[in-house]
Amino acid sequence: MDASPQDLTIYVDADACPVKAEVYKVAERHRVKVFVVANSFLMIPPSPLIERVVVGGGFDAADDWIAARARRGAVVITADIPLAHRCVTAGADVIGPTGKPFTEASIGMALATRDLMEDLRAMGQVSGGPKPFSGKDRSAFLSALDLAVVRLKRAGFGATFP
Repeated sequence: MDASPQDLTIYVDADACPVKAEVYKVAERHRVKVFVVANSFLMIPPSPLIERVVVGGGFDAADDWIAARARRGAVVITADIPLAHRCVTAGADVIGPTGKPFTEASIGMALATRDLMEDLRAMGQVSGGPKPFSGKDRSAFLSALDLAVVRLKRAGFGATFP
């Protein structure tokens, strides 16, 4: 089931998402439809608001599915910078799992930093990945998602279920 253009909808790039439980909590509170998109089967809570989407195993299949539906009124949850760029360009609100929003003003720098770090890792100059996910990150994410949903509701985007 796809959302109509005026529905407020949340799309989760779920394969490595550490904040799915927080998304479900906000969705239930605001009665917003959530699509949990992954390359493999993931458990989701039993709720008419939460729908699992298992895409083919192709490279970027989940990203392509989400990007095709990204629009104004959608909130996309992802740590994937190229996907965030595609969704911001399409007009969606995009939030990383640490609560950091990706915006038109910030996405260019995020892409440049990602590319630089990728090059440095390839040259052996940098090893390791991002810092461990913390309770502070989880709290910041909850606040950012709630704020995005409230702002979109005020802008006239409706919750899926009354």
